[in-house]
Amino acid sequence: MIGGIKVEKATIRANVNDRFWKRYIDVVRNEVVPYQWEALNDRIPDAEPSHAIKNFRIAAGESDGEFYGMVFQDSDVAKWLEAVAYLLEEKRDSELEALADDVIELLGRAQQPDGYLNTYYTVKEPGKRWTNLRDNHELYCAGHLIEAAVAYFQATGKRRFLDIMCKYADYIGTVFGRGEGQIPGYDGHQEIELALLKLYEATGNENYLKLSQYFIDQRGQQPHYFDQEKEARGETKPFWYDGGYRYHQAHIPVREQKQAVGHAVRALYMYTAMAGLAAKTGDESLKQACQTLWENVTKRQMYITGGVGSSAFGESFTFDFDLPNDTVYAETCASIALVFWARRMLELEMDGKYADVMERALYNGTISGMDLDGKRFFYVNSLEVWPKACERHDKRHVKPVRQKWFSCACCPPNLARLIASIGHYIYSQTSDALFVHLYVGSNIQTEIGGRSVEIVQETNYPWDGTVRLTVSAESAQEFTLGLRIPGWCRGAEVTINGENVDIAPLTKKGYAYIRRVWRQGDEMVLHFSMPVERIKAHPQVRVNAGKVALQRGPIVYCLEEVDNGPNLANLFLPRDAQLEAHFEPDLLEGVVVITGTAERVDESAWNDELYRPIEPRTYQVPFRAIPYYAWCNRGEGEMTVWVNEK
Repeated sequence: MIGGIKVEKATIRANVNDRFWKRYIDVVRNEVVPYQWEALNDRIPDAEPSHAIKNFRIAAGESDGEFYGMVFQDSDVAKWLEAVAYLLEEKRDSELEALADDVIELLGRAQQPDGYLNTYYTVKEPGKRWTNLRDNHELYCAGHLIEAAVAYFQATGKRRFLDIMCKYADYIGTVFGRGEGQIPGYDGHQEIELALLKLYEATGNENYLKLSQYFIDQRGQQPHYFDQEKEARGETKPFWYDGGYRYHQAHIPVREQKQAVGHAVRALYMYTAMAGLAAKTGDESLKQACQTLWENVTKRQMYITGGVGSSAFGESFTFDFDLPNDTVYAETCASIALVFWARRMLELEMDGKYADVMERALYNGTISGMDLDGKRFFYVNSLEVWPKACERHDKRHVKPVRQKWFSCACCPPNLARLIASIGHYIYSQTSDALFVHLYVGSNIQTEIGGRSVEIVQETNYPWDGTVRLTVSAESAQEFTLGLRIPGWCRGAEVTINGENVDIAPLTKKGYAYIRRVWRQGDEMVLHFSMPVERIKAHPQVRVNAGKVALQRGPIVYCLEEVDNGPNLANLFLPRDAQLEAHFEPDLLEGVVVITGTAERVDESAWNDELYRPIEPRTYQVPFRAIPYYAWCNRGEGEMTVWVNEK
């Protein structure tokens, strides 16, 4: 109970008309989804081939050829379909819907009589199903297809895709478990667990909830299933990552895990499922594990941008405070997974720290993975880029410009489905309360206490901290509005119908709880002050010693060579520098930039010397910082988030 409210929340979808996010949704609709459809059909010149649609045609017996691509190539089609579903939910499009229906029918034809659906094993290794769960992503692909099917059913009301995936999930339920003749295993890449939760929520079938529970509970138990499986394959070498299974978060049972380790996306998908299960079942030990892992990730292993997974080796977490800027991995999918986890954590407890991280990742670490026009993508999201250094073997994973496509193309369709579904992250509700997690121009119609309520939200967030909420109720009724007070905000003001409201005594864990009888046309105005802030890293983050980052509201900033010249490492920001923020409508689709005066070391004093015993001379230069998410939209060049401070 928080403020007398039972914290058992359901997310609700908002209609988004926000200037910032509507532009992104339109880009996904008009550019990304069509572009990715062409990519899935291998029609993008000079881009990595996908072959994903062709794989399904081969599996359905409708085309000749061999399987091509990663073992998880099916998941790219699944995520594309899920993005399409969210777009159709926002606005029906008969042509796009017909295309999606055709793909769904193709999946149906590729499905085996017992329900199995995986093109790699159907085409390339028939007869070897479930023989390498550790490496080959069978259940991962199934999970993404399930997520897509749930989204498509909720968007269109059509059951065909859902029925296909229920048949597959029912089959999986007969294969896996602790019963006689069942496989006591789980997938190497977590995903099925969170997908089964969604399938349970959509169908009410408790078998899916129990199956998700099984996969979570079985992970890391002894004797270790991956060892048994390896022995059955005749494999003798130790696992490549560490000789054990930290990579898969399968080294110990999940409730015993205190620190995020291994592959970041796998970890966060698992934590998302754990949080969802804890909320559904009331499992206190699972809840405590989630809370412990949340503190470790967000207070020891997360970048200021909401990026996670600092090492290219294994796309993984490493150890506390190891957050290099130039060799960072910070996969786009990992920030997306952090958003998923944060939303599920809000179902466990209403605490603003979860929504704060969700917002940080949304505005910084996720959308940085795509050009503003939606046609090129980052897999890796570095916080410092020197293009020449990207040629070194230890930095080859860092690209100085976004790519058209990838042979491992998990990130582009993942980002598309996240952006298209943004309306699901703004609000949640209980029987007598509505919570506002994100400040995004939107409107929702819902029922509270059995009566219809509409909320209209108007704002120019994230550039402006003023938010207007208008309530339309069919009759006067009492309920609670829970308003998130952002963690970055040092001063929040609230008025209702023009009268000031003291929110200090009403605020608990980052949410102001305003309970009153709401009437038609009641208007609430929130104002969050948005000064430019200089952010310091924890002293144990060694790479950022003596450096500062700039943030305004939820937006993290960076410096680019195009604005500030080369050798950004030679730029220093004086402690007393005056920083100004102003909106530039014609820059990068309209952004607030930060300007001021910095100092540069005078390189001319060195002549041809490499080292000199001198006090460096400096001179003043203007500088301009832009939002991090928008970097690399004006050509190749240096970039840095953390700036030397003087």
